[in-house]
Parts: sequence; structure tokens; C-alpha cells
Amino acid sequence: MLIASYYHNIIHMLLRQHTHNYLRGMIILNIKQKRILIFGAGVVGSIYALRFAQSGLDVTLLARGERLKSLKKDGLRYNDNGVIKQISINTIEKLEDDDIYDFIFVPVRYDQAESALSVIKNNHSKTIITLTNTIGYDHWLEIVGDRLIPGFPGAGGDMKDGILYAQFGSEKHQGTIFGEINGQITERVKDLAQIFEVSNLHYEIQENIKAFHISHTATAIVIKHFYTNAGMMDIKTAKSEDTLLKIAKELKQNIHLVAKAGVPVIPKETKLMGELSEDDIIAMYRKMLSNDFTIDVLLGNHAISAKAEILLLDELFHKKVH
Repeated sequence: MLIASYYHNIIHMLLRQHTHNYLRGMIILNIKQKRILIFGAGVVGSIYALRFAQSGLDVTLLARGERLKSLKKDGLRYNDNGVIKQISINTIEKLEDDDIYDFIFVPVRYDQAESALSVIKNNHSKTIITLTNTIGYDHWLEIVGDRLIPGFPGAGGDMKDGILYAQFGSEKHQGTIFGEINGQITERVKDLAQIFEVSNLHYEIQENIKAFHISHTATAIVIKHFYTNAGMMDIKTAKSEDTLLKIAKELKQNIHLVAKAGVPVIPKETKLMGELSEDDIIAMYRKMLSNDFTIDVLLGNHAISAKAEILLLDELFHKKVH
């Protein structure tokens, strides 16, 4: 009897494993048949295009100008633990209205989003995912309607001499976040999640995506204190007590304003930041500014190019939450 029971359990375990592998294989096959467009070949767009291509997905990258020429000539060049590699990725310069994709990702800055969505407006693809800062979706919905799934990138990095330096989010550090505006877990959201599963990218389906975006904007806009008329502060000035105290005070105030406006402060880590003392926030930023990658993100070329976005979001945030 014990032998029969043991044998039954072994058979059941093997059958379950076979079924799991079979279903996973079907999911991978299904996802690999879907067409993906990354609308924009900047740092974030290039990072997602790279990972999707490495995972064998059918990905196309829309690029323009010198970036398009470089991609066509040399492929997507990237740094892999100190070794410069390249991967060939299908590229286009223009999106035709009848060129249909299952998912179009729009990883552009907030101040570029309306322009990018306007280009996509007449294309017949059914699902468009924005990966950017924002505090609302009204104008975007006017352009592309309910095809929109708002999201936020779980990747960052820099581009130096045409070479991509990438860093992805993880379970420890925020991954890609997305969700329906109404909070429902729809079939298209499940399909989108499978793309990240197959690509081994950490992600989160956020049921209150608008609250997330407003909360994140509250924390992101404080980097305006790193800007100078000529560009960005040097590292010594950025780590100074005077600069970091301004950031700490505004960070706490912004998170308080979000809560006061009746918007849930999410995720919990953002809410916790609002409860920290100014000294703790200063210490947190000093630690961040001791890491070369973080210094690049906060004070490097990416931060300089994001200045218009940050200042616009700062203005809109304070109009919305007051």
C-alpha cells in the first residue's frame, strides 16, 4: 500500500511537472508570436528592446536620425559586465497606420509623451503602454483612447559613445509597473505580464496606477534642486548639507500634499520616506550619491536631458495637489 501510494505520488508529481512545462512552453510560444514595438530608441527604449530581443521576442525599435543610422550599421551596442557586445534588432524610422503590433511601448519623457502618442494616434494597434512620469492621463486618453495602459519603467542607465549601459529593476529594487486605469486585471494586462515573465524581468501590476504615478512624481521632482543655470551641480555641492536639506524638506512636504489631497501614497516605501526625519533623508541621499551608477542617473546626461520634464511636472504637481 505504501509503495502504491508512493508510486502514485511520483506519477502525480511528474505529470504536474510535465503539465507545467507544457503550459509554460505554450505561453512562451504564444508570446513569441506577438509583435512588439518600442517607440523611441533612447536609453530606456533601448534597454527594453535589448532584453526583449535577447529573450527571442519579435521586437522592433523605432529610431530616428543618427541613432537610426547607428543601429542599422552596428546593431544595438551594449556593455555586458565590461565587455562591449552588440545585437541586431529590427528598426524602423516611421510607423505606418496599417503596421499592426500587439503591444506598442512608449518609453519617452513626460514632455514628449503627447507628441509621441499623436504620431501613434491613427495606427490600428490595440494596446499602447506608456513608460514615463505623469500625474494624469486625460490628454493621453483624448489622443489614443482606451488603448492606453499607463506604466513606469523598471530600468535605467546611460548611453555613452553609442554604447548602452543598462540596469534593470528587481524584486529588491522597483521593476516595471503597469496597470489599467480602472484597476481591473484584464486579459491584455495578463498578456503584458507574460512578456515580462518570458523576458525574466521583474514587474508589478498596479491596481491604482494613478496614485502610484502621483506619488512617484512627488519624489522625482525634488531633483530640481540639483539643477543649475549651466546644467547640473558638481557632486560636492549636491552632497552638501544645504542642498540635501532643501531636498529633504520638499520631499516630506510633497508626500504630505499627496496624502492631504486624498490620494493613497504608494508604494509603502514612498509613504515611509514621508515619515523619515530630515536627517535620515539627507543620509539616504548621501548614500545614493556615493554610488557611481546613481550619480550618473541623478547628475549625469540623463538628468540634464530630463530638466524640462522635471520642471514641467513640478509645476503641474503643485497645481494638482493644492
